[in-house]
Amino acid sequence: MNLTEALNHNLSTKLQDLQHSTVRPQSLKLTGRLVRMVGMTLEVVGTFAPIGSRCQIMRDELEPIEAEVVGFHDGRLFLMPIGETHGLSPNAEVIPLEGGIKVGVSEAMLGRVVNGSGEPLDGLGPIENSDRVSLSGERINPLNRDPISEPLDVGIKAINGLLTLGKGQRIGLMAGTGVGKSVLLGMMTRYTDADIVVVGLVGERGREVNEFVRHNLGDEGMKRAVVVATPADDPPLMRLHGAMMATSVAEYFRNKGKNVLLLMDSLTRFAQAQREIALAVGEPPASKGYPPSVFAKLPQLVERAGNGKFGKGSITAIYTVLAEGDDQTDPIVDSARGVLDGHILLSREIADGGRYPAIDIESSISRVMVEIVPKEQLEMAKQFKKLYSTYQQNHDLISVGAYRHGADPEIDEAIAKHASLEGFLGQDIQHHFSVDQSLQALANSLS
Repeated sequence: MNLTEALNHNLSTKLQDLQHSTVRPQSLKLTGRLVRMVGMTLEVVGTFAPIGSRCQIMRDELEPIEAEVVGFHDGRLFLMPIGETHGLSPNAEVIPLEGGIKVGVSEAMLGRVVNGSGEPLDGLGPIENSDRVSLSGERINPLNRDPISEPLDVGIKAINGLLTLGKGQRIGLMAGTGVGKSVLLGMMTRYTDADIVVVGLVGERGREVNEFVRHNLGDEGMKRAVVVATPADDPPLMRLHGAMMATSVAEYFRNKGKNVLLLMDSLTRFAQAQREIALAVGEPPASKGYPPSVFAKLPQLVERAGNGKFGKGSITAIYTVLAEGDDQTDPIVDSARGVLDGHILLSREIADGGRYPAIDIESSISRVMVEIVPKEQLEMAKQFKKLYSTYQQNHDLISVGAYRHGADPEIDEAIAKHASLEGFLGQDIQHHFSVDQSLQALANSLS
């Protein structure tokens, strides 16, 4: 009998003994053994642990690493490491850890940069957290949530005027690579009127983490911000935890009555991390290589944002969604549209034309705008979109000189006001427009 068979036999015997015992399996703290590692998946025999719990894996002459239970089959546990796997060896000792996955949070995190486990990355020393919260959060009865009733000033006139966001709204910022998502996100970080800003940088380049902290936030912005960074070279489970950690921090401040702005870059990297984990443990792919669990995880994460219970604070969440190859039918883009309260589409064609932010007004929508802005603003936004759309629909005729002035009064008006409409949509990165300034600029563009 080899070692694996002996361990399985030992586990089976203990299971049979437990059938006639009142002792819970978790209380035995059975020590398991690492018997197989394929890719990032660790297979363990000889121990008990529920899905979502953590285990400690011992390494010779190195600090032990932690791993999370992501599946089980035929007496084996499937674990995914949270840290580096360097130094793991066959038959390494695996010890289940007590309690669920909880992370430390407190107001001491303001101004700090942490990883997906809440450990500091900024070299400013340890963070003494007074509270611990679940990484997976707590569900709120939808009937107990405060309705979205107040507009949120994001400092971008095109959004304030035409795509007004509300406190507690969840919106997607959708675009391909290199179209200006991060720049627009940085502008919102600096200009949005919120008590606390929580930034989740999930699966992005390590260089961008430093640039976002130094240039987009700066010393003044960091005073009211918490940055959770899990770069692309982190294990998939750590990237997954990065998004969950950022949401847990935002929930903590919301429960204290704060209005929180949660910026997550990007929702697509979160989905890709879950895809790596699911495929590694044998889940079959469904849509373009994404297993079904990915589409179950997205709403679980997004629904944690929004307004809290009556009398509590709010989390306004902005998620960037990467449209691979500018494909707006990408399964993650399509799924995000269904679970968010609107989306802002950035167009590569508009960006190539030199207008920033490259917001495609015709393809963007805020689903709560009609409920939170005055009727006069809705009328101006409707007129703006009508004129802009009329010009775009007849652009080819106009550009080649095939349209004759006077043939259609609506097209004539669209041509006359096109320059002012384009001027309204553009905004320099250093300029900030309040809601009142945005509405005045919108009225001027239509006059």
